Amino acid sequence: MNLLDVKNLTVSFDTPDGQVHAVSGIDFTLEEGDALAIVGESGSGKTQTVMALMGLLAENGTASGNAWFRGEDLMAMDAQELNRHRGTDIAMIFQDPMTSLNPYLNIEKQMTEVLMHHQDLSHREATEHAIEMLRAVRIPDPEQRIRQYPHEFSGGMRQRVMVAMGLLCEPDILIADEPTTALDVTVQAQISQLMAELRRQSRTAIVLITHDLGVVAGLCDRVLVMYAGEVVEYGTVEQIYYSPQHPYTQGLLDSVPRLDDVEDQSLHAIPGNPPNLLSLPKGCSFRSRCSKAFDACREKPALTELEGGQLARCHLVNRS
Repeated sequence: MNLLDVKNLTVSFDTPDGQVHAVSGIDFTLEEGDALAIVGESGSGKTQTVMALMGLLAENGTASGNAWFRGEDLMAMDAQELNRHRGTDIAMIFQDPMTSLNPYLNIEKQMTEVLMHHQDLSHREATEHAIEMLRAVRIPDPEQRIRQYPHEFSGGMRQRVMVAMGLLCEPDILIADEPTTALDVTVQAQISQLMAELRRQSRTAIVLITHDLGVVAGLCDRVLVMYAGEVVEYGTVEQIYYSPQHPYTQGLLDSVPRLDDVEDQSLHAIPGNPPNLLSLPKGCSFRSRCSKAFDACREKPALTELEGGQLARCHLVNRS
């Protein structure tokens, strides 16, 4: 049995201008120790996918579909039932650690509350375990630093605190939403390496939400590419990096700077903008930005399975 099995996950939001279809029929699975990257531009539906799984959508949002976690459907649970899993079985690291951490509470208070609530530890036991986790994420002098407040930590150190908090209860799944976006490249590499090490040691499955394919290769096994709320490509890291089948995936890869390409120093941006989710175009949603578009793209393409289990939502894969 898969650790997590998501079927036909759909998310929409009611707005004054109409209904926004943020996620349309997403399927994916996760096994113990897996690392799955969900990639795409801002507004592609990456974050709303996992927020729906965690029961954290905004008040105007609704979700449907199934998300089977160890035989229980997360989508059928109310807030009280979800609280049994949030933080203990499934933990989440949010994008901005400065706004995720409470500026009025020191790190000790924020970490020990999690352990005392979910694992019924005493304050002394919770503090000792929190210090051990801070040491595990390589925060120096954790006995002293645990008493400090978030503003006394650098951006990279705050993100390490968030990683430690996410792993406090040894969850089965750790969701990391753009965990390195606001950090410089050196700290990005350190956080990615840290998460890879913790995954190997604890067998925690990781779902990495990112728009940057450059941070995926060293951490993840599989990649799910989203565009306009849909899966447009899915495959292993090797398939996505070395044999991308969808023009959007190819565009994302071309936009990553390469040190091994000395002849071409220019950055290749994907032209145009993502479509308006209030009124999605007919046919392929990427058609207006695609240099390879042809007449068949006026009809909506199906998600086609290719060799090796790779999936692509593009008419080109069926074109002889």
